Amino acid sequence: MKTIIKTLTIALVALSLAGPTAAFAGKHGDHDHDDEKVDKATVEKIMAKLKEMKCEMDPKDIEKEDDGYELDDVFCEGGKQFDIELDKDLNETGRKAE
Repeated sequence: MKTIIKTLTIALVALSLAGPTAAFAGKHGDHDHDDEKVDKATVEKIMAKLKEMKCEMDPKDIEKEDDGYELDDVFCEGGKQFDIELDKDLNETGRKAE
């Protein structure tokens, strides 16, 4: 009987310690899309497109998304700031004023 109680106690302690670790790994796993790098050629195309639009931004603020790209802190003619969404073909699909 003491062996069963000891085994159950050890299992319970192990599970209570593993729970927070598993939750942390789930939130901060390897599949974080924000860490995906945008290739240099695409960055150059996006920056050229922004120049045509009379806008500019720091290329480090280009984020790769599942369905395209998100451009954070884009400053356009007239001093207005936007977050702009592009599809995979670099067509503008959304714009939100900051």
